[in-house]
Amino acid sequence: MVKAYKTMSDAMQNLKQRGFTANFEFLNNSFRTLDSGKTFSPDQLTIVEHHRFEGVSDPDDLSVLYAIEANDGTRGTVADAFGPYANPELGAFLKTVKMREDI
Repeated sequence: MVKAYKTMSDAMQNLKQRGFTANFEFLNNSFRTLDSGKTFSPDQLTIVEHHRFEGVSDPDDLSVLYAIEANDGTRGTVADAFGPYANPELGAFLKTVKMREDI
């Protein structure tokens, strides 16, 4: 079962402890790791879990944290806003990535 987190920082810290240490960025319709510079297409990635957060002071402050694993074993995270501030290109990209969640 996927754990529910109260804050994004708690989720990021726990995921990092569980081996999701790479920082992914969305660039040119692919994911790139900031540390190694490796790039991955959607078919090389799996969303292992995702967590949605609502801002404590502002209900419109929504974000989603994705824990992602690449086919070479690289594991990391990427965050996006949710709702009107979401990145539509990132959202479209993530819809093409396989999802495996233990719920």
